Amino acid sequence: MSDFEHVFEQPPEGAAADWTIPQNWGAYTEVEHETWNTLYARQMKILPGRACEAYMRGLDALDLNTGGIPDFEVMNPKLQALTGWTVVCVPGLVPDEVFFDHLANRRFVSGQFIRKPDQLDYLQEPDIFHDVFGHVPMLTDPDFAAYMEAYGKGGQRAQSLGMLKNLARLYWYTVEFGLMKEADGLRIYGAGIVSSATESVFSLEDPSPNRLGFDLERVMKTLYRIDDFQQVYFVIDGLEPLKQATLQDFGPLYERLKGADDLPIETVLPEDVVFTHGTQAYARKGGRFAA
Repeated sequence: MSDFEHVFEQPPEGAAADWTIPQNWGAYTEVEHETWNTLYARQMKILPGRACEAYMRGLDALDLNTGGIPDFEVMNPKLQALTGWTVVCVPGLVPDEVFFDHLANRRFVSGQFIRKPDQLDYLQEPDIFHDVFGHVPMLTDPDFAAYMEAYGKGGQRAQSLGMLKNLARLYWYTVEFGLMKEADGLRIYGAGIVSSATESVFSLEDPSPNRLGFDLERVMKTLYRIDDFQQVYFVIDGLEPLKQATLQDFGPLYERLKGADDLPIETVLPEDVVFTHGTQAYARKGGRFAA
């Protein structure tokens, strides 16, 4: 975290008590708008046939390709009319309790800044392209919108029970790096994948990672890796089943998890539904910077 530029202990100057800041769309430079355009065009060569139907519908509904970084004053009325969500700007990574409160009230937090032109392929912390292009189209789907609100409310409870690390794994393996089974095969819905040119292909086509059926308790036990391609992806049957799986009392689940061992990332259990039993070759070679 110390390498991140946009991390604060308290709301910085100019931020409200809930950490929100104005987008100040007029202050974006031509270079910044062109960076958005470049990233958008690159992803649109890759995502058709790989991203799930709900994501592609959401992308069309919000019209995020009008030239440069989207203006939230234009985008938010479209999103709010569909599912009651809005997107708010924050100066960077916010404390967990702030994040959960916004989600619980159907507000999605987005970074204001965009990566530099020499960071197109890799950025440690989420920028406005990851947050808006990656996350926001899925919020146009009513089931996913309900899931995200429930997650925010569940996060507040998990924090009070000391179970945040387990709940964070659910977010990681669904909202950020989730795959979905559709009629024509596996498709992407996770924001960390759809906003990445390389992982959009790797997640579906590389023989290295495991691709396993989603199971709530199993996911909450499973460790994950940051800043590299995933060694395992969990596949949901659809957005409505995902919503239903999480609209339950997590209390008994948390009680079981308190006495359970964490599962190593590459684990495949006998009871897992296996779509791909991966070779793990990418991870064994050292990951992102391997030759």
